Amino acid sequence: MAASSGPAENSGPAGNSGPAGNSGPAAGASSETEGAARGRSRRKPGTGAPDPNRKKKAVMAGGIAAGAAVVLAGAYTYIGANYRSAFFNGTVINGIDVSGKSVGEVQDMIARETEGYVLTIQERGGRTESIEGTAIGLRAEFDGSLEGILAEQNPFAWLPAWIQGNSYEIPALVVWDEDALSQAIAGLECLDTEQTEQPQNARISDYTPGSGYSIVEEIQGNAADPEKLDAAVRDAVTSLRSELSLEEAGVYAEPSVTAEDENLKALLAEYNRLAGVTITYTFGDKTEVLNGETISQWLSDDGSQVTISEEGAAEYVQTLATKYNTAYRAKSLKTSYGPTVTISRGNYGWRINQGEEKTALMAMIQAGESGEREPVYSQKGASHEENDYGDTYVEINLTAQHLFFYKDGKMLVESDFVSGNSSRGWTTPPGAFPLTYKERNATLKGEGYRTPVSYWMPFNGGIGLHDANWRSEFGGTIYKTNGSHGCINLPPSVAKTIYENISQGDPVLCYELAGTEQSGTTGAGGKPTETKPAETKPAETAPAETQPAETAPAETQPAETAPAETQPAETKPAEAQPSQTAPTEAQPAGPGEPGAMNPQETPAVGPGAGL
Repeated sequence: MAASSGPAENSGPAGNSGPAGNSGPAAGASSETEGAARGRSRRKPGTGAPDPNRKKKAVMAGGIAAGAAVVLAGAYTYIGANYRSAFFNGTVINGIDVSGKSVGEVQDMIARETEGYVLTIQERGGRTESIEGTAIGLRAEFDGSLEGILAEQNPFAWLPAWIQGNSYEIPALVVWDEDALSQAIAGLECLDTEQTEQPQNARISDYTPGSGYSIVEEIQGNAADPEKLDAAVRDAVTSLRSELSLEEAGVYAEPSVTAEDENLKALLAEYNRLAGVTITYTFGDKTEVLNGETISQWLSDDGSQVTISEEGAAEYVQTLATKYNTAYRAKSLKTSYGPTVTISRGNYGWRINQGEEKTALMAMIQAGESGEREPVYSQKGASHEENDYGDTYVEINLTAQHLFFYKDGKMLVESDFVSGNSSRGWTTPPGAFPLTYKERNATLKGEGYRTPVSYWMPFNGGIGLHDANWRSEFGGTIYKTNGSHGCINLPPSVAKTIYENISQGDPVLCYELAGTEQSGTTGAGGKPTETKPAETKPAETAPAETQPAETAPAETQPAETAPAETQPAETKPAEAQPSQTAPTEAQPAGPGEPGAMNPQETPAVGPGAGL
């Protein structure tokens, strides 16, 4: 064959035999050998002739693998045969590991474990309790379920079962007295509210001055959830476990909010933001500081948002009003006559607008703004000192029918006047009042008349100061029978001086002072000739106990409600009029003006006794 002739032709002994070493064939062989050598030199590396040993190795490896497979298959089959009468490894029935055991072995094991069975319950804090099997009538009971599970096993599926495991729950394996077990569970101390602590959620602490609010961490407690405990105990008894950790079983009632709760942290930040506000109210040289100690009492939350108590803010503002409102409160005045009087009526003074101030205060707190604050006032006084009227005011002595006007502590003018007609019940009431406004060239209207005045300065409803150019005399006792409807009638020059120097809101202080009555009168531009004030100084603070006998008690009126007596005798300056016909007096100097006493003229019925 060609394949086998190659070696014979290339064999050294055949080619080189015989004594004729130099014969032609030998030379040809040599040439051929050189050609083969050149051919070999042209082959690529690694492409030599096949190794016959490699084939032998491959055959040997295949044989070993086949043999191993046979051995493994035999071993697998042998192991599987053992599971015809025993449970697979990894088999758990009712929580009991029965791996590799036969039905009989399982039954014997369960029977042994039910005898003298005790379940030890481990609780928080190191306390332990136990339930004995004899106390609950625990015993083994078999109904053929074990045999059924074993019969369903495929012996040759033992490897997947070993890897994955199998778990079964069957109706009966161990049984107990249901009532006895229920009573045993109910009697555990971990359910006794007197011996356990309930869980508490993390919460916001109370406010602490200087540090504010913080988070109080949750309390786990050691009270078990009854339903979870019942299930855990039954599961432990069913599987004949000797120990039950309530912590691991998760039977404890747990707090629903922890210190790490993001919503709780947000609430904490908001509480501290609001309580961190400090507001300083100023009342002259007095201050009231509102800070977290008070604001904290107004804060609450619904679990998601912090709110400011409107009621709390309102009560605080009311406290400020009660303390610093001076309207309707008695005022002491050291009169220009010397004695000090107490003026207990009238609405002059400071008066906080409680509704608006409450709203503004809450808005300031909500914005987290700190700083100084002046309350929203519905009415202001001149000073926050003991006497709130300051040193610019009109002092009106109704008894003397004489007034003084002080501006910045200096008396600008004094004059007699005519006040309300007392015989007609139009007496000008005493009291402290703010000037409502002032108006030039006003027309005062009444029933049957329209009277123009040059200077109109109302201070108590329809009662005001004004010029009365129809009168030729002022002061004395004119007011008793020929007085006004309640207004203070002044000589025109005096009215002009006051008008030019008084401002809206300036106090007008009306009082009565026994012993200062005047019998004489003055003309339209003169001064009293019979009664002169003892002093012409602005008012000074006087002792509270100095009061004239005729003044009313100094009770304070409500902060927001004006007393009934402060209502004017005339409802409006433009419409004030008496309810009855004026006394028969002389006709006024000008048409349509109220009557004024003039002895040189014949008395006649006029429209009124003067405004």
